[in-house]
Amino acid sequence: MAVTAMVQHRVTDYDAWRKAYDQFETTQKTGGVTHQSVYRSKDDPNNLLVTHGFATTADAETFLAGTELREAMQQAGVQGQPRIEIYQDM
Repeated sequence: MAVTAMVQHRVTDYDAWRKAYDQFETTQKTGGVTHQSVYRSKDDPNNLLVTHGFATTADAETFLAGTELREAMQQAGVQGQPRIEIYQDM
């Protein structure tokens, strides 16, 4: 069963965030991310929707709960609490 995590958040500066996000790619792969996409709001380029694919819900929950991810998001300029939802392919 495929699993997709959707993370919506606002960032201070997209370009700075994108650089940090791209540098986190190895950690994503190690954490079980099978594919990812980044979307920017048409009305606010610093409002982002990021999707990550995982093989299992457990993989997604473990990755999303990790301190490494939280620290990277903070350093990348994520503002406030991100909205995170996990969806299963049925």
